[in-house]
Amino acid sequence: MSEESQVRAFYSGKNFFITGGTGFVGLCLIEKILRSIPDVGKIYLLMRPKKGKEISERLQEFPDNPVFEKLLETESKDIFNKLVPISGDVGSENLGLSAEDRQILIDNVNVVIHSAATLDFEESLKPTVQINVLGTRRIMNLCQQMKNLKVMVHVSSAYVNSYLTEVHEKIYDPPADVESIISMTEKLTEEALIGMERTLIKDHPNTYTFTKHLAEHEVMKHSDKFPCTIVRPTMIVASWKEPVIGWTCSKVGPQGFLMGAAKGVVRRLPLAKNIIADYIPVDVVVNQLLVAGWNAGQSKSGLTVYHCSSSTQKPFKWLMLEPVVNNMLHNYPLKSAVWYPYLDFVSSLWLFRLSAIFVHFIPAILLDMLLRITGGKPILFRLHKNVWNSLNRLEKFIFTEWKFHNPKTIELNEKMNKTDREKFYIDIETISWEEYFVNLHLGVRKYLNKESENTLPAARSKQSILKVAHIVWQVLVIILVWFIVSCLSGFTMIQLAWCPPVIYSLYSFL
Repeated sequence: MSEESQVRAFYSGKNFFITGGTGFVGLCLIEKILRSIPDVGKIYLLMRPKKGKEISERLQEFPDNPVFEKLLETESKDIFNKLVPISGDVGSENLGLSAEDRQILIDNVNVVIHSAATLDFEESLKPTVQINVLGTRRIMNLCQQMKNLKVMVHVSSAYVNSYLTEVHEKIYDPPADVESIISMTEKLTEEALIGMERTLIKDHPNTYTFTKHLAEHEVMKHSDKFPCTIVRPTMIVASWKEPVIGWTCSKVGPQGFLMGAAKGVVRRLPLAKNIIADYIPVDVVVNQLLVAGWNAGQSKSGLTVYHCSSSTQKPFKWLMLEPVVNNMLHNYPLKSAVWYPYLDFVSSLWLFRLSAIFVHFIPAILLDMLLRITGGKPILFRLHKNVWNSLNRLEKFIFTEWKFHNPKTIELNEKMNKTDREKFYIDIETISWEEYFVNLHLGVRKYLNKESENTLPAARSKQSILKVAHIVWQVLVIILVWFIVSCLSGFTMIQLAWCPPVIYSLYSFL
């Protein structure tokens, strides 16, 4: 007889309050709770109207999200009655809560999981302080008023300490005096703050990591009053096992560029293939949030910090995927592809910029012209321009190797019994990265590009046509360059017979 799940027993009958519940991690978290802890109490979700839809309308859309497919195989839609929308916003004073809703949370909530944050690396200091720092402070103040709070779980980021290349599971000294930063954002104009930003954030690469670092100290200030735990995920990617292999709704990181690569519009990727890239599947993150909360909830107070990471336990390097990435794209093509897919890794930004002119921008201009002629919306040039403009901000994350040590996470895994290690797995020791990325690509194909397995025969037929078109295009480019060299040099094309292989080699190098 298998042991009882201690994690499920801890959360049984308890009421949750979750911020960020409509995001990538939030949706997967809600699904996991409903499926693995069906005897949970209410799940209060802090939500705000979006795209003209009230929060009740947004909640009604949940059952249609593919993340809940597995749940609905065994449960009716009545399970969603456990979800209670609460109108509010972490970026607003008092969380934007009505007095009535605030009292409901104070009287009923036992577990808080704070996931909401602004993740935009390009955002200025004023809004990131308002959401990431003051938003966390508002959550912690609300937690302090809750009558029967058992644990508070804060979703941070491993990159809050990205000014270090080796990071441990502890709280590091704050990068600035939080009250001074808050005061500046309240008193100074946006323009003045932007001018001072680089000085204020010091060694942090952007306002996101800076404000998330300060937010951890907001949590720590309250850890003597009730149990708190901080989980720091690295780059969160598609699901490994649950609820559906390869599920994602995020276009960040490898999911986004594989989406573009499968379309045939992203053909070069700047990265250092020999260094460790720290990826962690979203289902592992969700499990660790729940397990960390269970463990912290055994105490009356205190703070625990965990890295949810792979770099020191099961490291991944793009070098491992380089031999198979194009086979993956060609074996599972898209019916909606606009060009024959081919992805090559580029080791520096200057080389990527050079190659992007020829393999991204020139084809994008031609394809956008074709889209205009056929009545479509030209988006490719703008897409590549946005990538180009973001490169300097992303350079540190592309070409830096971090090691996020996770002995406390390994110890946490050992604390669980066999049932919980299977049901709430956080050990990534058995992950096969090559197999995982094939599944990630299939997930991107299905959930981001919206193409089912039924489209594969048509997609493969189209790919054959696109391959011929690609070869013809390359031949025409070589002939054109050959002709231009002939005109400029005064030699005939026959005399320059050595040109085509040289041009092809240079073209391949780009």
